[in-house]
Formats: sequence, structure tokens, C-alpha cells
Amino acid sequence: MKNLKNKLVLITGGGSGIGRLTAINFAKEGSRIILWDINEDAMNRVVKEIKSSGENVWSYVCDVSDKDLVYENADRVKKEIGKVDVLVNNAGIVSGKPFMECSDDEIKKTMDINIMAHFWTVKSFLPDMIKANYGHLVTIASAAGWIGVNSLADYCASKFASVGFNESIRMELRKKRIDGVKTTVVCPFYINTGMFEGVKSRHELILPILDENFVARKIVHAVKKDRAVLNMPHILYTVPLLRLLPTKYFDRIADILGINNSMDDFVGRQK
Repeated sequence: MKNLKNKLVLITGGGSGIGRLTAINFAKEGSRIILWDINEDAMNRVVKEIKSSGENVWSYVCDVSDKDLVYENADRVKKEIGKVDVLVNNAGIVSGKPFMECSDDEIKKTMDINIMAHFWTVKSFLPDMIKANYGHLVTIASAAGWIGVNSLADYCASKFASVGFNESIRMELRKKRIDGVKTTVVCPFYINTGMFEGVKSRHELILPILDENFVARKIVHAVKKDRAVLNMPHILYTVPLLRLLPTKYFDRIADILGINNSMDDFVGRQK
């Protein structure tokens, strides 16, 4: 497995939720950690946690929806710390509303943070990875990047886009025979971080609400193993096969699994 000791890992949305836990788990591997988030107080708490274990960590206040701020902070990172070895695009938000109830501003914000930010961060850090023929791009997508869900039109669109973006970058690297730069797309079902507070699963044994610590550990393990795709739970690996069915049967399966009712009691919060 890949040795992550002393590797420089940058995590967007690193101040809370999966970002925080992923940072802590990378730190346990001996990685040096860079946090990007808009919440400075939250980042400071994570910095304190990681420093208490004796690992190196830095934090930068950055709104990843702002292209200019991404480029500015990326330049600072490269000048002040060095080349990023692992980029984890984790920052994300969810409105959780039926499409016609989403304002134009809410839709734009979802797309800017959940997918457009990936373009700016990857543009910033991929060239150095290619030059060194070493690096790893991690895209935190979602099961909502495989299947459309009621009341998640903007979120699903952003996550379908992030899955496609990751795959396209992987194919470009493959075509150019750049074999030292890896990509991993992470597509979990709902996670109990609070971001999807109130969501329900009709069949917990088949589609459980995922434990956030479990997910964070699996992400780091996937990077160590150079896994291209990480779906959680495993049943999500069957979605491409299910899409071979006529649409009415595919939709019926989604109904039976309760996917289209999962957001009925959504409360949620942004991370």
C-alpha cells in the first residue's frame, strides 16, 4: 500500500464533518495536513486536535466557490509549504429542497461549491503532480452522483458532474501515460455528519446511514490502495448494472428501496 508519511495532504471543507475526520485519519498516517475552509474557528479546533498528536498542520481561510481566492491560496500553499501530494475535494453543501423551491442563488451556490471548485483546485495543483509523476486527486462525490433523488436536483447534478469530472481526468492521465498520478472518486450513501439530518433509509440492512468515522477511514484506505472508485455501501456497485433495465423498472427499484422518500424529513445543515 502507498506510504503516506510526510506526504502533503490538502483537504477542502476540512473544518468539520468528513473533512475533519479525513484530516485526522491522514494525520494518523504521518501525513502533513493543510485545511481549507470558510470557518476559521472550526479549522482552528481541528488544527489543535491534529497538533496534539504531534503532526504538522496548516490552515487557510478559503471560499472555494471563489475562483480567484482558490488560485490565490494555492499560490500561497506552494510558496509557504510546498507541492501538494494529495488533494481531497471535500467541501460541499446541500439545499435539500424540491427543484422549483430552490432559488437561483441557491442553485448557483451548490454548483459553485460542489463542482466548479474542483476545476479550480485541480487546475492549481495537478500540474505539479504531473511534473513529478506523483500525486493523488480525491473527489468526494456521493451516491447521488449515481442516481437522481427527489428533492436533490441541484445536489445530484453537482455530484453527477463530479463523478464525470473525476473519470475524465483519470482518462486524460491514462491517455498521457502519467501513471504516477492517481484518482479516487468516493460515492457514499447518506452519512451521519448532520449535513443530511433527518434523512431516513427504509432498508437499513441494505442501505444503512453510514457512520462518519467509518467513511473517513475508508477514504484514507482507498488512497493507500490507489482505488479508483469507492462506493459505500457495496450495493452501490450494482447501480450501473441496474441502469441496463428499462427505466420504469429502475425507477420502481428506487421506490422499493425508499430512495425517493429518503429526504421527506430532511432538516440538514451546510458544512
